[in-house]
Amino acid sequence: MNKISRRNFFTNSIFALLSGVGLASCSSGDSPIENTALETESNDDIVSIDEQKDEIFYIYQEEKLARDAYITLGKLYPKENTFKSIQVSEQRHIDSARGLCEKYEIDISDVDEDSVGNFVIDVLQELYNTVIDEGRKGLLEALKMGELIEITDIDDLQRIIDNFYMPDDVITVYEKLKEGSYNHLESFQVAIKKA
Repeated sequence: MNKISRRNFFTNSIFALLSGVGLASCSSGDSPIENTALETESNDDIVSIDEQKDEIFYIYQEEKLARDAYITLGKLYPKENTFKSIQVSEQRHIDSARGLCEKYEIDISDVDEDSVGNFVIDVLQELYNTVIDEGRKGLLEALKMGELIEITDIDDLQRIIDNFYMPDDVITVYEKLKEGSYNHLESFQVAIKKA
């Protein structure tokens, strides 16, 4: 479970952006996603939650990545309030995602939520390091990393909602996370215009 090594849209988007490709080449219709869980071919297919646990765990860790990035970037740019205000909301996102992990008995014992910048999924560790390295280049770059995190959070949540059978409570939580991410995205876009 905790050895997830695939790259999803979030990861590919960051690496594409940093290599100059940008998000425009990764529209939601042709995003470079490798799914490790069984995809459903119709709403009538029955897929066990066991087959979806890696997706739930990944979202939990992805929410931690967002919070941790905003904590770190907020320390680099303490006069920019966007990072501080959104990191509080991201903690609520982590709490919601953790609740799903606990309900569906997903092992999260290796995760130390209090250890900022440390992840059990190697690709998220690499991604966090890359986001912080880019953010160190300047405030505008840091805000753009926040914008990209929110765009790809939204895309990942929608991808799971659209392509995987999940219980209603998971969908409800993911819709709320997505709504929060839209609000965060708007905050970053406003801050970028002011920077």
